[in-house]
Amino acid sequence: QVQLVESGGGWVQPGGSLRLSCAASGSIFSIYIMAWYRQAPGKQRELVAAITPGGTTNYADSVKGRFTISRDGAKNTVYLQMNSLKPEDTAVYYCNVVARNERQVPYAYWGQGTQVTVSS
Repeated sequence: QVQLVESGGGWVQPGGSLRLSCAASGSIFSIYIMAWYRQAPGKQRELVAAITPGGTTNYADSVKGRFTISRDGAKNTVYLQMNSLKPEDTAVYYCNVVARNERQVPYAYWGQGTQVTVSS
């Protein structure tokens, strides 16, 4: 029932910024955690940043100080502000929300992925 729709990806030069958004298109129950993952060509998917409903955040070492994750509970939306982008940030970025489904069981919802390309 819940669907996550991502937006904000694109191409930027090194040092540029992008802001990713992920909005739930339907009702969502009792969120446990919201996060952004990314997957570069030939690489495994990795956790980039996560945020709890209480506002606690965690970041991959590679993005600390450059990326900021935030949320808007009223809009069921999670954001990723990416500054000082580097070529190694190039990847498909996926939104992830773990929440109770209609059966009241924790379930991982995933966005469709949005491409971020950082190059000259």
